Amino acid sequence: MPRQLTAAAARYSVKTANLRKGGTNAGWQEEAWRFFKDVPEVRFAGTWVGNAMSGATLFAGRRAADGTIERAPDNHPAADIVREIAGGPDGQSTLLGDFGPHLVVAGEGWIVVRPTVDKTNTVDGYDWRVLSTREVKQQGGGKLTAEIDGEDVAIPPYNPDAEPDPLAPIAIRVWEPSPDRHIEADSPVRSSLTLLEELQLLNAAVAAVARSRITGRGVLLVPKGTRFPTQPGQGADAEDDLLEVFLDVASTAIREPDSAAATVPIILEVPSEVISDIKWLSFESNFDELALRLRDEAIRRFANGLEVPAEILLGLSDANHWSAWAISAEAVRLGVEPRLAIVCYALTTQWLRPLLEDQAVENPDEWLVWYDTSQLRVQANRAQTALEAYQAGLISAAAARRETGFDESDAPSPGETTPSDTDPRQDEETQSNVTTLPVGETTSIPDTLPASSAPRIAEGLIAAVDVLIWAALATAGERIRNKPACPRSERARAREIRPGEVHTVYPVDTAMIDAWHLLDGAWVRVPEVADRYGLSPDCLKDALDDYARALIAARMAHSYDQTEKVLRLSACLTEAA
Repeated sequence: MPRQLTAAAARYSVKTANLRKGGTNAGWQEEAWRFFKDVPEVRFAGTWVGNAMSGATLFAGRRAADGTIERAPDNHPAADIVREIAGGPDGQSTLLGDFGPHLVVAGEGWIVVRPTVDKTNTVDGYDWRVLSTREVKQQGGGKLTAEIDGEDVAIPPYNPDAEPDPLAPIAIRVWEPSPDRHIEADSPVRSSLTLLEELQLLNAAVAAVARSRITGRGVLLVPKGTRFPTQPGQGADAEDDLLEVFLDVASTAIREPDSAAATVPIILEVPSEVISDIKWLSFESNFDELALRLRDEAIRRFANGLEVPAEILLGLSDANHWSAWAISAEAVRLGVEPRLAIVCYALTTQWLRPLLEDQAVENPDEWLVWYDTSQLRVQANRAQTALEAYQAGLISAAAARRETGFDESDAPSPGETTPSDTDPRQDEETQSNVTTLPVGETTSIPDTLPASSAPRIAEGLIAAVDVLIWAALATAGERIRNKPACPRSERARAREIRPGEVHTVYPVDTAMIDAWHLLDGAWVRVPEVADRYGLSPDCLKDALDDYARALIAARMAHSYDQTEKVLRLSACLTEAA
C-alpha cells in the first residue's frame, strides 16, 4: 500500500498568492525564531535535525507495488534532474541541512531557485537557496520579495496561462501542515511556546539566584556595639550608613566576582542585649532550589515534545553504546526521515515532475525524489567488533584494517613484527624461564600441540556445520530485509542479494540480533548433527551462535574454509575427546 505523506509544498503562483491573501497565523513563528536565538535547547534541536538531514542523499526513483522505492536507471531523465538539484551532492547536503531548523522551529521554509546566466544571457545553471519565513515576504500587487545576501529580490507569481520567463526566480514554499488548517505550518516548537516562555523565566530566576550568591553571603551579626566598623580615616564617633554598605558590597561582588565581597558576609555590630551569640542571617529562599528543579522539568517536557527520543536532547550518558545506537536510529526514523520526506515531496511536485512534463517523459507522475539514510545508520563500536573478530580468526587483517579506518599502506612490511606474531606476556614468561631454568630442565607439558597432532575433524561434520551456518545466516538475512536496518528504499535491491549475505550490506547492531529475533529457530538441527558425531549439542550450538553473531556484527560473509577453524576454536572437540 502506498505510504501516505504528511507534507505540503507549493510554487508561488497566482493561485497560491490569492490563497495567502486570506492570511495565515504566522505571528507564532516570529516568537519561535526568537526562542531559537535565545534558548540553547531549541537551537540544539533544530541544529541536530539539520545536521542529520545533511547526511542523507537524494536519488530519483518510483514506488513499487510493495511500497518500496526503486532507483531510476542512471540514464533516465529523472536521474539526471535529481543529480543536478542544488548543483550536486554537496549542494544537496547543504540544502537538506538548512531545512532542519526551519521545519523544527517554524515548520516552514522556502526554496528559492534563481537562474544564472552566461555572457550571452543564456541560462547555464541555477542558484538554490533555503530561506526562512522572516526572509520571504509577500508584497502588494501579488509580488513576493526574498532577501538574498542582503538584497531584496522580487519573485513574480507564476502564471501557467502566460508565457514563462526563463530568467524569473522561482519560490517554493515547503511546510508541515497544521492538522486543523492545512495552509498553516506546524512545528514541535509551536506547541511548546508557553513552555519555552516558562523556561526563560526560570532561567532568569536561576541567574538571579546565582547573582544573589555573588552579591553577598548574608549578614553576620556581632553582639558588640551598635554600629558598623569604622573605615580608615573616619573619626571614633563616625558611623557607616547601612544602605551604603549594602550597595558597596553588592556592586563590588558583581564587578569582581572573585573578590572577598562575593563570599564574605557583611559584618554588623549589634547591642549585646539584642543577641547573645554571633548569628548569620541568610537571604536564601526556598524558591532557589525549586527553580532549578522546575527548569529541569521544563527542559524535559520540551525534549518529550520534539518528535525525537528525548535522550537526544537530554544526553546519552546513561546509555551503553548499543542502546545509544538504537536511540539514534529511532531518532533518524522519527525526527529526520519524516522531514526529509517533506522536502522530497516539494522537490518532486514542484521541480522534478514539471521538468519531466516539459521533456515529454512518459508517465512523469510515477517518478519522485527520494532520500537514502543508510549513511546515518552507522553501526556502533564497529571497529572494536572487527578487532575481536580478527583476534578470533574470523576475518582477515585487511578487513580489520578497513573497519578500523586504516588502509593497506598501513599494513606491516614483511620484516616488521606485529602483536599478532608475538604475545608480550609469552615473551615475559619465556625470558623468565630462560633466566631461572637451565636448558632442558622444564618438565611442564606444552599448552599447544603441532598442527599434525591436532585431532582430525570428519569431513561430514565440517560439511554439516557449514550448512547450518549458511542456513542461520540466510534466516537472519530474510528477516533483516524487513527491518529498519534495510530502509524501504533499499528493499528492492536487498532482494537481489543472497539471503546469507544480506547482513554484509546492511549493518545490524549486536543488540538488535535478539530484538529482531534474527537467529530464532536457526539451530533446531544442531542436536541431530552433534549426536551423529559425538559432540555436545549445547557446546556446538553456543559455538555456532557466537560465530554467526560475530559475522552479523562485523558485516562479514561466511566461507567454507572458516568452518573447520570455528570447530577447532570451540571446546566441543575437546569435550568429545
